[in-house]
Amino acid sequence: MGFLFEDDNFSLFRDGFLQTIELSALSALLALLLGTLLAAFRVSPVPILRGFGTAWVTVFRNTPLTILFFAAVFGLPRLGASLSYLTLATLALGGYTASFVCEVIRSGINTVPLGQAEAARSLGMGFGQTLFHIVLPQAGRTVLGPMSSVFIALPRNSAIAGAFSVSELYSAQQAFSEKGYSIFAIFFWVACAYLLISATIASLFRFLESRLAVAR
Repeated sequence: MGFLFEDDNFSLFRDGFLQTIELSALSALLALLLGTLLAAFRVSPVPILRGFGTAWVTVFRNTPLTILFFAAVFGLPRLGASLSYLTLATLALGGYTASFVCEVIRSGINTVPLGQAEAARSLGMGFGQTLFHIVLPQAGRTVLGPMSSVFIALPRNSAIAGAFSVSELYSAQQAFSEKGYSIFAIFFWVACAYLLISATIASLFRFLESRLAVAR
């Protein structure tokens, strides 16, 4: 178990841990922004936008994440996109997670009484104003629970990035394995790192739920 504090092992593990946090944070931000936009598309009165939102969710939710990483890491550069591996991994993971965020937010939108939107329209507010000023603030409070599950799963999904030249916890685990350390000791420390990240995210959402519950 003490191998982590030998030679440069701690630096390797620390760098992988911090890279996992960075990738997860960037992907979560992208997923939240894109997922909210897609949810707006899915409830939009414009058929083209509804179709785009539905197509995105259908394709990304039903495509293995590994395939999306392949498409981003190897496909986008062939199209002329000169981006770092971290950016490409963020696009793949964020785009995938956005499809789940979209459906969670859409379910929250459906819980808002129809009278809220009708009252807003009677005051002269358009669809966009009604959605972002009236409906989404109320829907956001109801979806914090299921949303936490989506974002807790995100850091674990980021492990796939280690196979695509992104130096995160998975790649650190591979490096330790190549050095001949006990696989059980390696998995123990890697599992502890993921558990710490997941516990932090869960605590954040519990805090948000308590604050929003008081605000009601």
